[in-house]
Amino acid sequence: MSNNNGNNNGNKDSNNTGSNIGGKGKMVTITIDDKKYEVPEGTRLLWAALENGVYIPHLCGIEEEEKPSAGCRLCFVEIEGFLNPTTSCTQPVKEGMIVRTRSKRIDRMVKNAFELLLSNHRLNCGKCAANGSCELQKIAKERGLKLRVSRMRKLDIEAPVDDSPENFSYDPAKCVLCGRCVWVDHNVAKVGAIGLVRRGMGRKVAAFGETTLAESNCTQCGECVQACPVGALAMKK
Repeated sequence: MSNNNGNNNGNKDSNNTGSNIGGKGKMVTITIDDKKYEVPEGTRLLWAALENGVYIPHLCGIEEEEKPSAGCRLCFVEIEGFLNPTTSCTQPVKEGMIVRTRSKRIDRMVKNAFELLLSNHRLNCGKCAANGSCELQKIAKERGLKLRVSRMRKLDIEAPVDDSPENFSYDPAKCVLCGRCVWVDHNVAKVGAIGLVRRGMGRKVAAFGETTLAESNCTQCGECVQACPVGALAMKK
């Protein structure tokens, strides 16, 4: 699943360029699934929902990110007045906003995006370091989805595990291309050892020059491992 910028939903009210300014503005009242919530004006809808106990599937969302990529295509919601479903990670809340997180249309879109991710994901949950804490497992449980590919062709994954770092390993065949590890590498650790490379089906996270992580300028601080929502980056036992 590519980390595409922009949100082509055909909604004239769409605004996906602002930062998540929750806590800096006045409180506004919004309605999510027929329940009213008071949230800081300008907070992006995804985080406003999650902070109030309303689960919306997501993988690539980073609360501090200034311009969300909406790349995972899992956080779709319907907002009254919008022509089409929109990604909740890109929408700042406004007074009176009415949101629905579940509908036949939304559930179908989430299911399609989820199965597309699984079609390019090495599924061996029982042996995975993230088993029990994996975001894919959480999404499947919350939305009643199965952790298997039934309608799409499973892609052949021939990507070797990078076991070169001393404290962790990287399995690109488990990577969901959420970009979280890249973001923390560049913005928290401020190292810049990894990035998203190539295009199309060859898209992947890699070190500069596609060397091993041990050969790169990676400091092995572990920030990327903590950010990974699945088992692609995992600490060694």
